[in-house]
Amino acid sequence: MGPKLFSFKKGETTYSLRLFPIGGYCAMEGEDDDSDNPRAFTNAKVWKRLIVIIAGAVMNILFGLVLMMITLLPQEQFASNQVSMFGYYSYSQQSGLQVGDTITRMNNYAINNSTDFSFALYTIPVSDVDGHSLQIYREDCSNALCDYFKYNVTDKTDKDTQKKLYSYIDKGVAEISLCETKEAAYETMCGYVDKMAETLGIKDVTYPKIEEKDSRQRFRTDITVKRDGETVELKDVDFLTTQKEGSEKPSVSMDFYVQPIEKNFITLVKQTFSNTVSVVRMVYASLFGLVTGKFGINEVSGPVGLASAITSVAGESLKNGFGQAVLSIVYVMMVITVNLGVVNMMPFPALDGGRFLFLLIEWIFKKPIPRKVESIVNGVGLALLLVLMLVITVKDVWQLFNGGFNVQ
Repeated sequence: MGPKLFSFKKGETTYSLRLFPIGGYCAMEGEDDDSDNPRAFTNAKVWKRLIVIIAGAVMNILFGLVLMMITLLPQEQFASNQVSMFGYYSYSQQSGLQVGDTITRMNNYAINNSTDFSFALYTIPVSDVDGHSLQIYREDCSNALCDYFKYNVTDKTDKDTQKKLYSYIDKGVAEISLCETKEAAYETMCGYVDKMAETLGIKDVTYPKIEEKDSRQRFRTDITVKRDGETVELKDVDFLTTQKEGSEKPSVSMDFYVQPIEKNFITLVKQTFSNTVSVVRMVYASLFGLVTGKFGINEVSGPVGLASAITSVAGESLKNGFGQAVLSIVYVMMVITVNLGVVNMMPFPALDGGRFLFLLIEWIFKKPIPRKVESIVNGVGLALLLVLMLVITVKDVWQLFNGGFNVQ
């Protein structure tokens, strides 16, 4: 951490402030060198050293639990992973998802709560799909019905009329999702356009035209749901795919609402543990994605990227009030501390996970790994980590001055 700026000793511990504010450490006698002191780390029993090694990561996770509970406390209710109703522009409904379905797996990722669902949703890759398929045609007909409402209803339309029109959209979109041919889908759409036009007093009805293209971009994946007690596999489910003007890449949106979970002490505790476990899983899945090439280096951030992301999160959340901004920052802190705990226990040299692995080997074979070998391995591991940190920091700085970071 650089040269020592100042230090003081209290009891048997020396506390110091170093020049480079890039981290911290706790060095115990006998941790990296041999010692004759019977109380030194290297002379303690293996099981005691194992506990010391994992203590930091455990505290990271425990602190993450506390922060997670803080973020959940202000919520009036919690989100489940059971579909309660669909939005008007809903592609998943046209793909076979139904009200009452409980999503248990999506994009080959187990879904236990809303945190799992959000991670799985935003890791679905966008793909080019057949633009002439029945599924895409139903989506277009559903969109056209919603657009007809959007373009013909004004501020002067009374609430009772709007309520009646909403019911036509609900029924029309649901019926379109069950149509087995393009002709049936189009006729269903036109039928509900007639009903909406009649309600609005429109005499000359112009039916929307459905333009078919060779290919479309969609966020598409397979989903497993629990439906009426049975496990149902849904293939090629689309989620609402939109593209903002001026944006090169499309974005994915959750196009349905979920059943709320009543908030009480028991559900608060359950959600705290469940969502924290989900964040741990998310970290492991992200690391696996990096190793397998699912995620690129541009999706990894260091201290510079984290600072920029926190600023962006706070700025966006301030639009909904100061309290929401604070909760958003606390949530980011929770993700960071859980991330640190998980990554630090990876079995990589120089990390606590690497030291833990060496101690396990010592415990199993009743013989410690030679100090020189351990030092070389940890030294190489530390050098690789520093190089990675340098590369990521340079990338973050470059990204900061070339458009900033996108935070979802």
